[in-house]
Amino acid sequence: MPQKAVQRIYQIKNREDSKSMLILLDHPNRLYQYVSQIPEIAWNILDAAASPITIIYPDVKNLAANLIADDHSAGIRIVKDRFCQQLIYQFKKPIVSTSANISSKAAPQVFCEIDTEIKNSVDYIVQWRQDDMSRHKPSGIIKLGINGEVKVIRE
Repeated sequence: MPQKAVQRIYQIKNREDSKSMLILLDHPNRLYQYVSQIPEIAWNILDAAASPITIIYPDVKNLAANLIADDHSAGIRIVKDRFCQQLIYQFKKPIVSTSANISSKAAPQVFCEIDTEIKNSVDYIVQWRQDDMSRHKPSGIIKLGINGEVKVIRE
């Protein structure tokens, strides 16, 4: 994942690059490409999760440097949405995920709430579920330590 592309997302959002973004993967087995040592508890969390869950893994690899936190960790979510799975599969690489807002402004819940400044700054807008008015809470976030420590960041 090119560092330049990630930097462009930070610029569009007017966001400090010290505030990390996460990546989306299409299948749990792809974790091996990006996490040096997957804590055993991660598999239990992924199996038990009833709603979207982002796990911050220690000691990540093969990611753009500006996606990796100072402690060498990164957030990764395995998507269950079929469209997202197919998109990631076709790209053959993860997708950076972040809310579609300018930094410090409220995160939009539906497409029509996305700021025009964001829409005008991107190269392409996928024509998918733009009329969907369903509101969902953000994913839970759990940070795992190399020795299996678990810290809940957001439920």
